[in-house]
Amino acid sequence: MTSTLMNLHKELETRRRILGMSCSAVAKRTALSLRTVQRVLSGREKDPGFQTIATITNCLGMSIDFKATDSNDLRRRQAEHKANQLVSIVQGSSALEAQGVSDDTIRRLKEKTVHELLAGSSRKLWK
Repeated sequence: MTSTLMNLHKELETRRRILGMSCSAVAKRTALSLRTVQRVLSGREKDPGFQTIATITNCLGMSIDFKATDSNDLRRRQAEHKANQLVSIVQGSSALEAQGVSDDTIRRLKEKTVHELLAGSSRKLWK
């Protein structure tokens, strides 16, 4: 989870306080339960869902901006994710055959896989 998302509840709570709105008023204006509003604004709700966040954000007079991230960074993160999956399969197979693979070998295998995924077809990267 990005730091922006992790701190979203703080921004929403700060805005609520600046506006002088009670959690009860937010709940009433959004048709969400008071408990849901309190959990979202306190950060205790780990996965509040987009619609809930959008509803509270709108109630507090805030906007949700969808800004594109660096495409190379996104591709690299996807390649790293996929490389981790592929290497864990190899690692699991090796462990089953009682041929443990060293941490250094796993690291190099992941790096090589990331490089190959980034250099190869985009279709393979996102599949």
